[in-house]
Amino acid sequence: MSVFMDLNIISSNDKNRLKSIIETAAHLGYSTVAINYVVEPQQKKQEIPKPQSVSDIFDKFPIVQGKSSPIKVLNRLTIIASDASHFRPTNEYKSFDLVAVYPKTEKLFHAACMTFDVDIICIAVAEKQPFHFKRAPVNGAIDRGVFFETCYAAAIRDTTMRRYTIANAISLMEVCKGKPLELRGPYDIANLGLVFSLSEGDAKGAVSTNCRSVLLHGETRATASGVVYTMKKPKTPQKQEESPVSKKAKTELA
Repeated sequence: MSVFMDLNIISSNDKNRLKSIIETAAHLGYSTVAINYVVEPQQKKQEIPKPQSVSDIFDKFPIVQGKSSPIKVLNRLTIIASDASHFRPTNEYKSFDLVAVYPKTEKLFHAACMTFDVDIICIAVAEKQPFHFKRAPVNGAIDRGVFFETCYAAAIRDTTMRRYTIANAISLMEVCKGKPLELRGPYDIANLGLVFSLSEGDAKGAVSTNCRSVLLHGETRATASGVVYTMKKPKTPQKQEESPVSKKAKTELA
């Protein structure tokens, strides 16, 4: 069974609103969500926020629809960069499970694809893409395990933004031949992916396997590029040794 994820739940100071969105995501069948803290250094000299502890949101996490396990909540940082100085990885970045960048220029897009230590590169949806995607940087990002994200919320709200979203997504698809990504059910989003020229398998992967790959990329970024990674092995109850057949037979006869 596919595990669906939504890695772009915009953070909010309204705890009840955020709680409601996450509960809705669990009801729609999403197993994992990421609270997205968006920072635009160019405006008002925004500082990197400290992510809210997920345990402060819920005393008990909601159970995912159709499963017996609770929803998993992660923290994500997205930097809107219009200058190279805006993306400067610091210890503050390490507080987040995922790091994304929204490059506003072609030069920054190239840098994000080839060198920036990120998990996700965001694509414009509220405006016409200001530059053409080139195959070399896009392939470079794919080779590094970085994923591209197209946010679908704008396409739902506004007809003009819908045109931009579809046009920009198709432009990216023509270069990389498909691996992209308000709250809708995962199957609804998979269907929307068909509009973006994705195959049925890639559209479903955009809300499942691709998200899983992003999480793994985030983990390797925080563990020496995956050189060292440890996992606790669950203890299994030891089986009681059976008596030899001859002894067992004697016991039963007795």
